[in-house]
Order: sequence, then C-alpha cells, then structure tokens
Amino acid sequence: MYTEKVMDHFQNPRNVGEMKNADAVGEVGSIACGDIMRIYLKVDENDIITDVSFKTFGCAAAVASSSVMTELVKGKSIDEAMRITKKDISDTLGGLPAPKVHCSILATEALEEAIKNYQAK
Repeated sequence: MYTEKVMDHFQNPRNVGEMKNADAVGEVGSIACGDIMRIYLKVDENDIITDVSFKTFGCAAAVASSSVMTELVKGKSIDEAMRITKKDISDTLGGLPAPKVHCSILATEALEEAIKNYQAK
C-alpha cells in the first residue's frame, strides 16, 4: 500500500517536534480523517527558511507528508516554499494511495498557514 519512502518518513520522521521561538506557526486539520498538522518556521532576515519542524497527529501518510515537506522547504525562500505543491510532496514520497492524497494537501495547507502567519507579523 505505501512506498518504502513513505514508510521511512513515517518510521523515521525528519524535523519532528515543537519549535521554541518559532517565527511562524501554521495549523490545519481534517475532521473527515482526523489528521492535524502543525508546522513551525524559523525565517532569517532575507526571508529564507532556516529551520522547520512539525507535529502531526494522523496516519502514516500524514506523518510522512509532513516530514518530507520539511525537507523540501528548509533553505528555501518564502516565495519558493509557497510554490511547493501536493504533487511535489507525493512525488518525493514515491506516490501516495488515492485515499491518502489529502495528506499531501494538508501538508501544503499547513505550510501556507505558517507562511501567512509569518507575513502577517
């Protein structure tokens, strides 16, 4: 059902945990599936994401999508991070089963919320 890469990110998530003194936080959830994602960003004076972490309550695909999203955005500018899509996340994971594609959407939505939070400051 899940690719080896999905299972690796689920069993060994990267950048997991709450970030103290984050510059921005974004949180989204899906009542339908019960997944909740919170993304934390550290951004430097040039709008480069220098650190990112997450806390996700959900299935293997939700955790893996959050984990891989953190790897995709670290070191990117805010503008570059806004261009990351659900397809980028799914492709990086080697694909997600159709019923789990919403997890990659949640990861991009959580990132977008964190960026909106940063831009509002």
